[in-house]
Amino acid sequence: MGTVLGAFITKNGGQVELINRNRPHIAALQEHGAHITGTMEFTQPVTAYTPDEMSGSYDVIFLMTKQQQNEEVVRFLKDFLAPDGAIVTMQNGLPEPQIAEIVGEERVLGCTVAWGATMQEPGVCELTSAPDSLTFSLGSFAVRPHPHLLEVKRLLSLMGPVDLESNFIGTRWSKLLINASFSGMSAVLGCTFGEAAGDKASRKIVQALIKECIDVCDKGGIRIEPVQGKDIVKLLDYKGPVKKAVAYMIIPLAIRKHARLKASMLQDLEKGKKTEVDAINGAVSAYGRKVGCPTPCNDKVVEIIHRIEAGELRPGMDNLKFFTI
Repeated sequence: MGTVLGAFITKNGGQVELINRNRPHIAALQEHGAHITGTMEFTQPVTAYTPDEMSGSYDVIFLMTKQQQNEEVVRFLKDFLAPDGAIVTMQNGLPEPQIAEIVGEERVLGCTVAWGATMQEPGVCELTSAPDSLTFSLGSFAVRPHPHLLEVKRLLSLMGPVDLESNFIGTRWSKLLINASFSGMSAVLGCTFGEAAGDKASRKIVQALIKECIDVCDKGGIRIEPVQGKDIVKLLDYKGPVKKAVAYMIIPLAIRKHARLKASMLQDLEKGKKTEVDAINGAVSAYGRKVGCPTPCNDKVVEIIHRIEAGELRPGMDNLKFFTI
């Protein structure tokens, strides 16, 4: 996703450097540029380096690494961050508090991303979301606006529309809801978002995961923000069987622009890597415990994905048998 964002920013006149530990990927970017495929296709020359080639200081750092390495990565980046600079975390889950502990709350901005991408090979990344869904929601938990907030908005707007959010925790939870439900099931079942929503048995679990996110936020006093103008709670929450049936029918329509998206957690599992499940479904479970709201389906997704990581299971539709709703 960082390669796609960097290609768009550069293509539309912005100045950005792409930093990645993947040396073959950096070499391909330096030699051939970033080749974007999928729902859009173009090749864009970019400036790309490995971390050991970084120098100077940065006003804005877009952080798009996996959260498992946040302690190491953020401490490394701290030395390259300008005194009034901002680390803009575009990661899943609720990453801002941990980053703020390292660099200070006043130097952290959060951004949720409503699109997805998949790396195909060094230098080649597939954009898996529709061109009209390339949106961002930007905000902060700090009281004062960051001095580079408008500059960050300008850079992101070179790719797509940017909303400045006053209720950023509610925006974080709207993205977490999507990741916990669709990314969670994509990883468990080895499928795309569209396939997870299309299969009737899988869709029941997706709906249960969504409902758990809504319920824990309600119990914790968090107002979930709309996503791309759509009020998730109004569309998908329910109290009785009629609204539950309607919400069930809406789910494939709600995700249709991102139907081709394959969860980054699934991509990690396919590469034999550890996933961010503890920062996604695990974050829902942890908050549920905090506010006293059960989250059995999110708990089960965490359990299954850890079993896949351990080699006990494989992603596949057969894993539906572990859920009881």
